[in-house]
Amino acid sequence: MRPLLQFEQVSAGYDRAVILDDVSFTLEEGHSVALLGRNGVGKSTLIGTIMGATRLHRGAIQFAGAPLHTIAPHRRAAAGLGWVAQERWVFPSLSVRENLTVAARRGPWTLQRIHALFPRLQERSANMGNQLSGGEQQMLAIARALMLQPRLLLLDEPLEGLAPVIVEQLTEAIGTMSRTGDLSLLLVEQHAHQALAMTRHAIVMDRGRIVHDGSSAELLADRGRLEAMIGLG
Repeated sequence: MRPLLQFEQVSAGYDRAVILDDVSFTLEEGHSVALLGRNGVGKSTLIGTIMGATRLHRGAIQFAGAPLHTIAPHRRAAAGLGWVAQERWVFPSLSVRENLTVAARRGPWTLQRIHALFPRLQERSANMGNQLSGGEQQMLAIARALMLQPRLLLLDEPLEGLAPVIVEQLTEAIGTMSRTGDLSLLLVEQHAHQALAMTRHAIVMDRGRIVHDGSSAELLADRGRLEAMIGLG
């Protein structure tokens, strides 16, 4: 596998504030990474930095072998980045089908493939975005990002605040996506055990720095180390 996303000694934040401090890592094409850590350590800032929503103070970001930090934020989706923010941002006055097709691009993620991944969206295809439950809106937000045919999908706490049955369905779907091999995933999640079970690789952050970079399976098996770094009860 070849590198898809590379952070090289990146320091970034908002205005003069530095949130990320000397961050370096590589995400290989077709791989999935869980980005873990306590609240406020810089996980969402890292996602925002990939999407161009922060100020880059130092370092470089490469995407598919080309500088990413020089691409305007509004052009990064076209470059192959998909982002599902915590707010979901579905179109409330459009139907589920319209949400999926309004900005869809040609590629491997077809409406048929989306329906296979999220059968509930096919059942709700005629419902408006504002008629969906929170869990259904999360499914729709992920599915809409896939319809843009990203090479890298960024998921910012997709399981937060959802009912256990929806968490189970989303966990299964994200796990399926991570195993396809034609999509790379960067998953920010507070539910560490679920995130590690869904991904191949794990990065743990603390105070804006990376303190662990290794196998998800190995970290999941080392409960003591996981609890020490993330503060699980």
